[in-house]
Amino acid sequence: MKIVQETFTTESGWKSILMNESIKNPQLVLVFGNREIISQHQVYDELKNKYPTADIIISSTAGEIANPGFVDNSIVATAIEFEHTQLETCQVNINDFGSSYAAATQIVSTLCLEELNHVFIVADGQLINGSELVNGLNQFKDKDVLTTGGLAGDEYAFNQTLVGLNNTPSEGNIVAIGFYGNRLKVGFGSKGGWDSFGPERLITKSKGNVLYELDNQNALELYKKYLGEAAEELPSSALFFPLSIKAEGTEESLVRTILSICEETKSMTFAGNMPQGTIAQLMKHNADRLISGAEQAAENCIKNQNEPELAILISCVGRRIVLGQNIDEEIEVIRDQFGDKTIITGFYSYGEIAPFNNLSKCELHNQTMTITTLSEI
Repeated sequence: MKIVQETFTTESGWKSILMNESIKNPQLVLVFGNREIISQHQVYDELKNKYPTADIIISSTAGEIANPGFVDNSIVATAIEFEHTQLETCQVNINDFGSSYAAATQIVSTLCLEELNHVFIVADGQLINGSELVNGLNQFKDKDVLTTGGLAGDEYAFNQTLVGLNNTPSEGNIVAIGFYGNRLKVGFGSKGGWDSFGPERLITKSKGNVLYELDNQNALELYKKYLGEAAEELPSSALFFPLSIKAEGTEESLVRTILSICEETKSMTFAGNMPQGTIAQLMKHNADRLISGAEQAAENCIKNQNEPELAILISCVGRRIVLGQNIDEEIEVIRDQFGDKTIITGFYSYGEIAPFNNLSKCELHNQTMTITTLSEI
């Protein structure tokens, strides 16, 4: 595997970060960048001129990750030349389907070819129902194929997210990359690091990603009660106090970010479904624990894959907000785990996609650091 990486800013243009003169025909270019910059047609045109034979995947972000660390208001383009791995890519748009689940089913039918090893997904973070998307993608699990990836971001605006395959990115798209062949080794890890507090409560009334009642009590009023003075700063303070959910009898929990509250209906809208009958618990942030969570995600990646060649980091916009000026620390601890031979790229997202482990199905996560590592043997 050969890799080159460059960044772009409106002030300085394109700048090489990693050079490799032996790279000839990269098959894949991963492009993560600020929405306003990547929406300019000349950006895609310039990349296509540089990499005419490559599939170019472009996604808007809530912050970019390059090999040196965190960057912002930029583009990070990572070109990869595989020596022993074949690729197939596809793009679907949510407007052509009745649901995100149906769109995912189309991806599965397109990519489920012989020797499929892994699938990486980048999807619109605003128009796609992430929970439905991963439910559809879990059809890959029936083929013993795991899926990782994330939902595009838009800084802190939550206005418009863009994704594209071999074109200027646009709204509503889901792009999937299928990797084929047994010489590609894939690792992954996904950890949060949030602290739970308060009692566990049963979700007794919800609809999709809208929560109405916990233990037959109004969920919003209970939430405000536990937030205390921080309730006066809603909805902005909600990023600091997500909820975890888990099915009864299970140990693994998912973190769910609160996107908005509605005083009229006394409801809370989350960045993922909140199924009735699951257990919910309030969470709070601790910067050291969040950074430790990122470190654990990297540790899980390298249990069977020491010093991977490429690591794709997808972390939540909520983590970026909570960590603030300490944001580089969660990338630094990952670098320490992987070593200098691993090339890093990635972005801050509106949702992360990964299983808990090799035996579990794909899940939609919020407020986590999710890592996908790739190496060829």
